[in-house]
Amino acid sequence: MTIGALRESGYRSRTVKEELRANLMVALARKTPLFQGIVGYEQTVVPQIENAILSGQDIIFLGERGQAKTRIARSLNSLLDPVVPAIAGCEINDDPLAPICAACRYRVANDGDAVELVWLTPDLRYSEKLATPDISIADLVGEVDPIKVAEGRYLSDELTIHYGLLPRTHRGIFALNELPDLAERVQVGLLNVMEERDVQIRGYKIRLPLDLFVVASANPEDYTNRGRIITPLKDRFGSQIRTHYPKDIATEVGIMEQERSAFVDEGITTTVPAYMKEILAELSQLARKSPEISQRSGVSVRVTIANYENLTSNALKRALRNRETAVVPRISDLPAIIASTAGKIELESVGDLTEERVIDRLGQRAVLNVFNRTFALAEFDSLLAAFQRGATMHVSPVLPSQEYVKQALQIPGMKGAVAKLGATGNPAAIAAGVEFILEGLHLNRKLNKERGESRATFRA
Repeated sequence: MTIGALRESGYRSRTVKEELRANLMVALARKTPLFQGIVGYEQTVVPQIENAILSGQDIIFLGERGQAKTRIARSLNSLLDPVVPAIAGCEINDDPLAPICAACRYRVANDGDAVELVWLTPDLRYSEKLATPDISIADLVGEVDPIKVAEGRYLSDELTIHYGLLPRTHRGIFALNELPDLAERVQVGLLNVMEERDVQIRGYKIRLPLDLFVVASANPEDYTNRGRIITPLKDRFGSQIRTHYPKDIATEVGIMEQERSAFVDEGITTTVPAYMKEILAELSQLARKSPEISQRSGVSVRVTIANYENLTSNALKRALRNRETAVVPRISDLPAIIASTAGKIELESVGDLTEERVIDRLGQRAVLNVFNRTFALAEFDSLLAAFQRGATMHVSPVLPSQEYVKQALQIPGMKGAVAKLGATGNPAAIAAGVEFILEGLHLNRKLNKERGESRATFRA
């Protein structure tokens, strides 16, 4: 609990970059999984982060919104030591064996080994700031405290300084989100902290050899836009790591399942078929390639997650109104995702197309793609023949599941097709499977779909 006891224990100080590097080396040797909850970056982003930490380099993450840049920065503190000592009462978590602030140097000079310590956990050594144009040097670096001046100290006295966020993160990880939004004069101050370690506050030059691991994030469009970020600051970041959206459907579905809001409803069982999850993931993947949607702002994974939540909520409402205990989303629930998608995408100027129309088109293409990956049209010869003989089916977002079961049993070939989707014994799952098959055949131009006010009818 004192500096003297710490010396006797044989404790040796390490910089934060040495600490991160050493702990990463141990994790790699033990094959310990890193960055829990980060999905889809195992072969791309994570190896680059490991290289940067092993090289002792500050990092800037470059990527569109919703690519887990902030989450990765926050997860870096898992590589910090469980606890490290600091001088008790110090504003900037000073190293007991090598203090840098004037107050701590004065205490050590007077009290020596009797100076008391505190022990810092990783969450106390991580700071995060969202860059905005109104951030000042005082916020990041510090300012003269008028109260301390009024107490009789000189302006040139280092003890008059009220430290900003950077010094208060001394011996820790500092994350700065949306770096290009920082004013140029403040970027210069950050540049000095990262490289020269000299900071001027109100004309008084103070040397602060801060021990920091700096992580920043930026959108590529802003980062490369001339004048938004000073070139010398770019040069100070050792590694620029490009993040990306999920590259395949399985990864998108995995993130969606992991991040969605999950509730436990007593007496109600919610099941989302694999093909419905694929449709939501496929829609987001198609949106990221669509010329009708601005790719500069991107299509976040949050779109997929919010769509998943809205889809299940719409199915839950139907189950409650029909007094059903099994909740299974259907194709007729897809209009519910318009509200969760429209606010997260930006349209290009392409005439009179509305967000609703664009989302509807993407939904149809997603259903068609997933259906064609699941079935071959030749499997539905007997089913289509039944429709040719005059069979019809009605679907509705409010229709009870049992009604689908009654209709499906009367059409040859439907039962086998639904069984292939794993929908047997559960009326709600059968209803969802029937809608998926009918919609897929319609989009393949094998069935006609007549839309009414509250229901749709499929016929030959």
